[in-house]
Amino acid sequence: MRIGLYPGTFDPITLGHIDIIRRTSALVDRLVIGVAINRDKGPLFTLEERVAMIEAECAKLSKQTGIEIVVHPFENLLINCAHDVGAQIIVRGLRAVADFEYEFQMVGMNRALDDSVETVFLMADAAHQAIASKLVKEIARLDGDVSKFVTPPVNTALKAKLS
Repeated sequence: MRIGLYPGTFDPITLGHIDIIRRTSALVDRLVIGVAINRDKGPLFTLEERVAMIEAECAKLSKQTGIEIVVHPFENLLINCAHDVGAQIIVRGLRAVADFEYEFQMVGMNRALDDSVETVFLMADAAHQAIASKLVKEIARLDGDVSKFVTPPVNTALKAKLS
């Protein structure tokens, strides 16, 4: 069984994340969405809120793709999280060259820790390349319309959180 791990903070989950999840579903038999507990980033949404949003979005995708998609919060090293969930593949989405530079360093470090876990990069769809959770939150904080970047339930959650 090919198990993939797609890690991130997902604060909040965006259409770009959902695109990567959908496309990854064609590559693996089981997909684990690793929700990073990163207190340094000071997330807008609690871990529980992020997990609930991701589970709701992934339930729809799982039905559409027929692939099991599970959500797994983690606070340890990414490579250790991969071991914890039995993943042979770490999936990372790339939007721009700046993403690649950071991810290139991460791959090197992860391979030094365990070279049996491969990292696969998926380029963001052109329609989603500009989407970043950080920018979505900033636009929403300033009362901008983020409906082009997130699903309606996530948009509602953002509005409620920021009101």
